[in-house]
Amino acid sequence: MAYLEITLHVDPANRSSAAGVYEKYKQTFLDSIAGATSKELLIRDEDVQVLHGFQSVADAMAYLDSALFTEDVVGELAPLLQTEPDVRVYDIV
Repeated sequence: MAYLEITLHVDPANRSSAAGVYEKYKQTFLDSIAGATSKELLIRDEDVQVLHGFQSVADAMAYLDSALFTEDVVGELAPLLQTEPDVRVYDIV
């Protein structure tokens, strides 16, 4: 099992729009991305994190290269971001 954690710095005024992107693509992610097992939106005062569960690190890395991520999700989130996202992949041992 593996996790992909993406930390986004989004102005509080744009957080509802960012949450809308999360909701829009959550089910598509779960239904169409190989090895996807979960997707959660975590909100803190300082940032927003999206935690994706996968069956393997390879599945997580493949998602980062998928059209769903690079074109759809990133395309809609890019105008809302204050900085580049922090992307981390974790392997469960």
